[in-house]
Amino acid sequence: MTPLLILVGAYLAGSLPFGLIVARLAKGIDIREHGSKNIGATNVTRVLGVKWGALCFVLDVLKGVLPVLLPNVMLAAGDPNQIHWQVAAGLLAILGHMFPIWLGFHGGKGVATALGIVAVLAHVSTAITFGVFIACFAATRIVSISSIASATTFAVSQMCVLWPQPFQEKTWSLAAFSLAVPVLIIVKHRSNIVRLLRGEENRFEFRGRKPPQEPPGNDPPPTDEPPSDEKPRSS
Repeated sequence: MTPLLILVGAYLAGSLPFGLIVARLAKGIDIREHGSKNIGATNVTRVLGVKWGALCFVLDVLKGVLPVLLPNVMLAAGDPNQIHWQVAAGLLAILGHMFPIWLGFHGGKGVATALGIVAVLAHVSTAITFGVFIACFAATRIVSISSIASATTFAVSQMCVLWPQPFQEKTWSLAAFSLAVPVLIIVKHRSNIVRLLRGEENRFEFRGRKPPQEPPGNDPPPTDEPPSDEKPRSS
């Protein structure tokens, strides 16, 4: 019963649509009707600004961290299958984010939630992947390219970490996770890939304040009279 509770709890935690909740509470809008119409942190940042996007990002990361820590609390100490239940909980959390029951199974792309999971389970590969994301984003300013490159990097780097026996008894679930989740993330970016191929993908720009503009009606009325220094002298 305990493992089942862990998996159900992980899915329900992952399915919490924080992007939708933050946008509703902050500005009273449905984020699915604005920007890219995605509930993830990137779209929240574009529509609402960095402050709200950062909050959404942190909450989405925690949706990955907390479910993976659940087996440590709920299972008996020394359980030989603990790592496998952690991986399973992480997978259910990502599926919850991507396919939330509350939103008709239409969710986000899973990048932030995946980051929370792998930060707990695979420190070295996470550090490498994060570096690749930063480098790609700095070079392109395109979040989708950075996310796809990062997903691919994580799969390759984690296989290298687990080599030469990635699918041995203690690590097979993490190895399978490291291959399956990047594929899921890339598939969720398929519309972005189409736009990239067409050269239509938007570059990310941080929202800033617009310079103040003069209110209308303050300009002097037009006149046909020449300036005073150009008036003709009377004879």
